Amino acid sequence: MSKQIIGKHPNGHAYGISLTACDKATTSGVLHRKLSENGNRDIFMNFTAKALKTHHISPSALERRKEKINLFRIRGLDISRLSPYPTNNKTQSGNFAEVVIAEYLSAATSASLPVYRLRYNPNVDQSMKGDDVLLFDLDSDPVRIIVSESKFRGIPSKDAVIEITDGLIRSNKGSLPTSLMFVTDRLYDEGNIEHGEKVSKCVDLIVDDKLDIDYVGFLLSNHNVAGHVDRNTTTDLHNLLMISLGVNSPETMVQDAFRRLGSDL
Repeated sequence: MSKQIIGKHPNGHAYGISLTACDKATTSGVLHRKLSENGNRDIFMNFTAKALKTHHISPSALERRKEKINLFRIRGLDISRLSPYPTNNKTQSGNFAEVVIAEYLSAATSASLPVYRLRYNPNVDQSMKGDDVLLFDLDSDPVRIIVSESKFRGIPSKDAVIEITDGLIRSNKGSLPTSLMFVTDRLYDEGNIEHGEKVSKCVDLIVDDKLDIDYVGFLLSNHNVAGHVDRNTTTDLHNLLMISLGVNSPETMVQDAFRRLGSDL
């Protein structure tokens, strides 16, 4: 591989402690980081549950939401529409995978996540459109963006791997990441003008061919996931990294994480 997309497995991070990493290549020659559990699921789950909360709602918004939820509870009304977290199993699983790869890439690269996009989902039980994850390394030379496409499957499949790579190919052909202006607008709306201007300038850098864009595909599934990624990754993208995470009972893991969030309301 001529270009390094990701750094070393972040050993001091919760994911570095709770997951084991093995760097290899798929049969088509794409770099593949295989992640697997190492017996420290509690560490993984404690960190991920906190990350899920952070990605879905700000602390101040959560406190405001709790006030309304308490009022509904007192009157015996249904609080489900007030929850900032999805109850749909498919949406929960997709969001879970998205948050895991966003946090892993933030820990294993010098890029950062400037906006928690799930906070802006008008319907929490439906998946958001746009790029699953956009990270920015605005201080690198050249400036770099990482676009990630994530999928969750209880049982891994060839189709899931193809969906991931096809999504990243579409992003590459579009030149401009779908959610770049969304991120820019949210930064301006939050009053983070300086950061918003830096992200906005990425559009100019793309025009001038002075921006690096790397692509990361992520599939979270059971222990057979790495083999499916190895066999079925086929793409002409030269700057592609595949990451797989194989866990025991992936559906139960997601249910447990969101159950923890629900108990916090």
